[in-house]
Amino acid sequence: MNPRLARLLMRLYPRAWRERYGEEFEALLLAGRGGLRTSANVVRSALSEHAFPTQGAEMHQSPVTFVAITRQPSAFLPMAMSLIALALVLGNVGSDLIQNGHILREADEGTTAHLWQLLMVGQLPVLAFFAIKWLPRAPGQTLKVLALQAGAVLANLAVVFFSGVG
Repeated sequence: MNPRLARLLMRLYPRAWRERYGEEFEALLLAGRGGLRTSANVVRSALSEHAFPTQGAEMHQSPVTFVAITRQPSAFLPMAMSLIALALVLGNVGSDLIQNGHILREADEGTTAHLWQLLMVGQLPVLAFFAIKWLPRAPGQTLKVLALQAGAVLANLAVVFFSGVG
């Protein structure tokens, strides 16, 4: 395999992995014939290593505190999406016109309702990724984040239910 390609493929792996296995892996790539199949396999393996890092004493760098886990994008993005959706719903409820004791609404659901739906459904794949990645590593903290997220979703649903917006 071309040395530049071998070095490039090795750089796809996380830093901790490269520090532990990099020299051996690069030598293995240089000794092999290389090719499209090998390159594709290395790329797939590197992506897998980012999602599910190799377990080992020197490579175990997963956060163990609640605050550290909430800083993961897959933890805070769904929470941010829920809070934005809640702000949209509360803004929509506040903007309804009240005339003669009756609430006047748009004939269609409107843009706000569609954005709310997209935000609520869009966070499901991110939450699934978060749960799959972090439940095996730190179950207690992961369950706390998921409970917090469930509370945000329930707050959204409660506002929609009790305001009659939906």
